Amino acid sequence: MLILGLTGSIAMGKSHTARLFRAMGVPVCDADALVHDLFRPGGAAVGPVGAAFPEAVDPGGGIDRGALGRRVLGDRAALRRLEALVHPLVREAQRRFLEAQCRAGRPLVVLDIPLLFETGGLDRVDRVVVVSAHPLVQEQRALRRPGMSPARLAAIRAEQTPDAEKRRRADFLIASGADRGRTAEAVATIVRRLRGERGRVWPDRWLAAGRPLGRRR
Repeated sequence: MLILGLTGSIAMGKSHTARLFRAMGVPVCDADALVHDLFRPGGAAVGPVGAAFPEAVDPGGGIDRGALGRRVLGDRAALRRLEALVHPLVREAQRRFLEAQCRAGRPLVVLDIPLLFETGGLDRVDRVVVVSAHPLVQEQRALRRPGMSPARLAAIRAEQTPDAEKRRRADFLIASGADRGRTAEAVATIVRRLRGERGRVWPDRWLAAGRPLGRRR
């Protein structure tokens, strides 16, 4: 089974690209959706995150992602503490997804990971797809999101690996922001090129739980 890492900076069009992979029959595991589930009332992250950041607990007993984001944005120490709590839970959920897909005989799966580069996730994927758009397109998209402001966008960009570096390190690059038909063609081309290619990271690197992994590149 080959694991394809799908990533891209904020508002680059990654979610649309993930939907295209799904439409082609490729299973996709969305890291952001996993976090959403972990933060629901009763989710595995609610206890530890709520203890570390009590101001982020909502009245329903879950984690208010907006409040949590405002708490850690610009505070490197708080962000690292949050990552140390949440990332292992996300990886465990991803591992369960991969086990299920392997049992189902899937030859290709996608891990949709917004912070793939930032969290050292390159060691757990075989190939990397980066979705990128012109900075002005990115800014226009991002500022349409609820609660987004130019200052908040600048702070988020400062925490993310620069788009130029992501593009340089990608195995495949998908340009978004123009013709959606071309985006679909690009996804189809990637799926065809990877058909029959054997993966290298599953299961060994995923079963090395608790052992630090170095970067692949």
